[in-house]
Amino acid sequence: MNIQEAKEQIRQTITIYLEKDAHGQYKIPVQRQRPIFMIGSPGIGKTAIMEQIASELGIGLVSYSMTHHTRQSALGLPQIRDVEYDGQTFQVTEYTMSEIIAAVYESMARSGRRQGILFLDEINCVSETLAPAMLQFLQYKTFGTHRVPDGWIIVTAGNPPQFNRSVREFDIAMMDRLKILEVDPDYRVWRAYAVERDIHPAILTYLDIRSDDFYRIENTVDGKTYCTARGWEDLSDAMRLYEEHDFPVDDALVLQYIRSKKIARQFATYYELYKKYREEYQVPEILEGRASRELCRRAKAAGFDERVSLLGLLTDAVQGEIRTVQRRDDTLRRVLPMLRSTKEEMAEGTRTPDAVLNDHRSAVEEECSQSRMAGALSPEKERQSQALADLLDELADLLRQQGLTEATDGPAAFEKIREEYTRAVNQMKQNAQAAEQHLNHLFSFVDEVFGQGNEMLLLTTNLSVNRDTVRFLSSHHCDSYFRYAKKYEIYDRGEALSRELDAIDPSLLGDAPALQ
Repeated sequence: MNIQEAKEQIRQTITIYLEKDAHGQYKIPVQRQRPIFMIGSPGIGKTAIMEQIASELGIGLVSYSMTHHTRQSALGLPQIRDVEYDGQTFQVTEYTMSEIIAAVYESMARSGRRQGILFLDEINCVSETLAPAMLQFLQYKTFGTHRVPDGWIIVTAGNPPQFNRSVREFDIAMMDRLKILEVDPDYRVWRAYAVERDIHPAILTYLDIRSDDFYRIENTVDGKTYCTARGWEDLSDAMRLYEEHDFPVDDALVLQYIRSKKIARQFATYYELYKKYREEYQVPEILEGRASRELCRRAKAAGFDERVSLLGLLTDAVQGEIRTVQRRDDTLRRVLPMLRSTKEEMAEGTRTPDAVLNDHRSAVEEECSQSRMAGALSPEKERQSQALADLLDELADLLRQQGLTEATDGPAAFEKIREEYTRAVNQMKQNAQAAEQHLNHLFSFVDEVFGQGNEMLLLTTNLSVNRDTVRFLSSHHCDSYFRYAKKYEIYDRGEALSRELDAIDPSLLGDAPALQ
């Protein structure tokens, strides 16, 4: 299965493991809740999906790499205590609490979340001295004499023997006590994640052309070479910052992340072409519907690689606009209940407007902190919280600039907030209209230059797997997209994703409401 299928299997398993009957007992008794064991190639995203699952289910997450643990840190340290049996005193050995079990209790104390995931990576690479205790843990959920708290689900991961010489193969008796998921790399699935993660478009278009370079581990005359999903993602982050500083993105940089000289050199060469296309093709003019005849002739005569690169440039530009609109829309919707509650508080005239707004900001920070302490704060949720806090800060600064700082200024302060919120909503709507227009011009350009072939299929498919774009298309007009989505039989997939998003948070679709 691919990593997305594995994520869904784990999410479903955790859901049923945590389900209780009318008497408060787990429907699947704890002793029969098999630990999950994901086995798959390195760098395909096993750890990343655990953070996503914990965030989506609102539970805690404690992660450990077992290769870093000794028998003492995993089991705890031995200590001697006196016990009495039949009137006689004996000295017995017991263990202090395992560092791993203690981390679960500490997570519960910090975050207040009584349920969670204990994720143990590299589970089949433990040291020889720890191996027997590890087998006991997987069977009985105990380290030493201390047990994993009820409500905490054990998920483990490991690499196949061919990727790691330290791997210890479990026997059948042990494997029969685990819920085993075999995970394989899949570029199609990773690409959908990569679009959400804003992976550099040069990487995506390169891999669209050479998908075999997405994941590769080989033994060559020069030693072991490898390319992994983790490597491409980390390279993307580095490339973004290198471009900001005008540092060269060359094979010397690429090879630090993509450990194949051949692929690193090929990608570095492609990146130079990508930059050339970015400079020569007039992306803003195309999206404004003003592409010159010469530009259209060049695009029509271009080879496959150049066409894919051009589509990547155009799609990235439009989706960047859409992403900005949707994120602003999210922020304005999430702040709306807070601002509505400030109306009553400010009308009372007992607290300063700044203090009222600061309370809401503190609540945002507290919620974010709780998720972080639980290990379940996704990058997207953290970004959303920061955008919300920034908007509240902007409103507070605006009130201070207007001299509305006293408790008696409450009604005037709220009116200023209402005006600023309305202005922000109107600006967001203007940006949405521009993005809608650019999207329609993009389809017109591709239709005129490439017709209804592979390029149009690639464009429509890439739009259909982008979460922000699907949300945008649910409430904005683009006949071309829906026409081609139906033609290529990907309409239902886009519609299903739209319905899923609608069910999760229907307030995210449609026009932003006004602040009254």
